[in-house]
Amino acid sequence: MKGGRTVTRLKEQAGRRSSLLGAALAFGLHLIVFVSYGLLTASCADRPENAVKADAQPDIWPDYAGVTIPEGIAPLNFGMADDGFDRIDVVVRGTKGGEVHANGADCAQFDEDDWRALVGQNLGADLTVTVSTKKDGRWTQWRDFPIHVSPHKLDAWGLTYRRIAPGYEVFSHMGLYQRCLANFEEEAIMENTHVPGMCVNCHTSHQTDPERFVFHVRGDHGATMVQTDGRREWLKASNEQLGGAMVYPYWHPSGSYCAFSTNQTRQGFHVVKDERIEVFDLKSDVLVYRPATHEILTDSLLSTPDWSENTPVFSPDGRTLYFITCRQQDYPIHFKDEQYNLCCIGFDPESGHFGDHVDTLFNAAAQGKSLTWPRPSYDGRFLLFTLMDYGYFSIWHEESDQWLMDLQTMEARPLDELNSPRADSFHNWSKDSRWVVFTSRRGDGLYSHLYLASIGPDGTATKPFLLPQRNPRRYYGESLYSFNTPDFTLRPVSFDDYAAAREIAADQRTETTVAE
Repeated sequence: MKGGRTVTRLKEQAGRRSSLLGAALAFGLHLIVFVSYGLLTASCADRPENAVKADAQPDIWPDYAGVTIPEGIAPLNFGMADDGFDRIDVVVRGTKGGEVHANGADCAQFDEDDWRALVGQNLGADLTVTVSTKKDGRWTQWRDFPIHVSPHKLDAWGLTYRRIAPGYEVFSHMGLYQRCLANFEEEAIMENTHVPGMCVNCHTSHQTDPERFVFHVRGDHGATMVQTDGRREWLKASNEQLGGAMVYPYWHPSGSYCAFSTNQTRQGFHVVKDERIEVFDLKSDVLVYRPATHEILTDSLLSTPDWSENTPVFSPDGRTLYFITCRQQDYPIHFKDEQYNLCCIGFDPESGHFGDHVDTLFNAAAQGKSLTWPRPSYDGRFLLFTLMDYGYFSIWHEESDQWLMDLQTMEARPLDELNSPRADSFHNWSKDSRWVVFTSRRGDGLYSHLYLASIGPDGTATKPFLLPQRNPRRYYGESLYSFNTPDFTLRPVSFDDYAAAREIAADQRTETTVAE
């Protein structure tokens, strides 16, 4: 009997627990339904109602009104330039169909999959953007604006760039990074936290293909890293015969050579309000490196005692080497007389020999200007460069602008479509020669950010747009870093940063020899 009562009691307790559990589940279900209904009604309440139509376009930030974008670009999330709005509601409709909607307190953030589908459905067509904002409990619907979708796909997985704090004497926390253009994912390729006192800079890949990748390391463990098909070599930072480090690299289209300049760089500081820092070279020459033999190819025409040759790049057919040059000055006294012209010399990739003369392609000094960062499009049609008043380190020159040279007519013009009143500087082309990325300080004059634009067959550029971020106001508002030396990349850069850090610290370097 005693055991029977115990079993009965256990059954009764189990039944009560089951009833309590059922009641709890039912309560929880009702609570979830109630919360979900509350969120739904709150969301609906935040949708535009009785909106007053304004005969003006919305003042949004970033300014994406009228820009041209490629298929596969991350959503162009944005907010209002004025912080005084309580909410923003955005509907984007494609002329070929499709629609996306976003609603937020400070930023309209579109679903990535929905955005990707909408843009892909509207290649070569327009997206119409309707923005409504809520302020003091009242909604305003602003005049629609378009976003154009290019018929040309962006032939790139993403971007590589350096992010660096705007310091001058110490490197702080900085590194090389890569970012997928289809979303907002960023990862480090190499950061200087791996090796104290290290600065990584001057990176480039072989025509946007990262199978051949190079960058320079400054600091106590200086070196030039050359990675080919996953194999790394660390070149001795400075060859005594060169008198400087190997910097500002650019690969030959064959991948068999890489052009460098060797520079004795110095920096000086201005004492006037609108100018901060100037970078100049006591001496600079141009050379070509052959990785297979570790040989450095030089020529007396590229290493002159009275002139500074700098920033070399190969033509797409590999038979011309472009570079900039200026007459050597008494630095730092006459730094404003440092004005570079665009020149070129022939190059024979079969023998590794240079031509017998140098041609001047653009005489910037004759216009009282200086030219820097020549970059030919990979199809050989155009050459993009930066023009400013003096020097070649354009990132701190407010007057620096983007210029485009037609390599068929050799005529050059300022790319007013891209330029701003502030520094517009370093740039690179996508592999299909349809898109460019460049740095600009147009935002606040202090930090350089990345902008993208399309350049058509006639050399006309579209309105540039700021690199999208998940929440651009928060990202750019809270970031204390500048972007520079951007480049497109066909695929992610495969790089073992921890192994590389050990190799840097080990100081085992490959010697280079100057070819006879």
